[in-house]
Amino acid sequence: MTKARNLKIASGQAAELTVSPSSKPSSKPSSKRAVKRVVKRVVKRSDPQPSAELLARYSAIADGIVLLFPPYTEVVIHDLGTQTVVHVANNQSKRELGDESSLDDIEFDPDERVIGPYEKLGWDGRKIRSVSIVVRSDAGQAIGVMCINFHVAALEQARQALDLLLSTTTLQPQPEKLFQDDWQERVNIFLNHWLQERKLALSMLTREHKRALIEALHEQGAFKGKSAANYVAKVLTIGRATVFNYLKELRGNE
Repeated sequence: MTKARNLKIASGQAAELTVSPSSKPSSKPSSKRAVKRVVKRVVKRSDPQPSAELLARYSAIADGIVLLFPPYTEVVIHDLGTQTVVHVANNQSKRELGDESSLDDIEFDPDERVIGPYEKLGWDGRKIRSVSIVVRSDAGQAIGVMCINFHVAALEQARQALDLLLSTTTLQPQPEKLFQDDWQERVNIFLNHWLQERKLALSMLTREHKRALIEALHEQGAFKGKSAANYVAKVLTIGRATVFNYLKELRGNE
């Protein structure tokens, strides 16, 4: 009969060693009398990674976000397991690591990934626009929340200043006596309408576009004004001689 011995391996699982019967093992190997060993190793599955280790991966992402959108962006990472703040990038909210998160009563939907954007107030009363990202483990369990907070107060102040500068309440109609013979103004108006109708910009114009535009301006009598050809050449970034050559061909065909 064969003899079996149970051995302990590193994973804590059993391994079976089977030895062929022999009174005295031979020092020389033999195909018939060779010792046969069959070892079955079972690798114990590693325990799931703790949430702190998984959330630590997002610290570099948080730091990168605030570097791209300084100085009014803050990113806070919360650990739902410990209900504490575990990372703060560009601290604007005066939070500290280990502060309570107060998120224990929130129940996230299984497919919930991004919450927001939404608005809230900071400690100084300034408006904050935020987005919260639910961080999940490989098994899909919510383990943390990464909150991206953008302080919009400075931008709102800039918008208010621009609104005051661009306000139309004090504007008056163009004085007719100043614009009754303003060929440059008429060229600008026609040029912009022509571009808008074709959904083009000056930087997008090809040689064919510019030739067609000069022809359209010629039909409108835009080149009757003094120095009009020179002005159009500058606007279209082409040589004045090119404009004159186009006009010469157009007038020759009339």
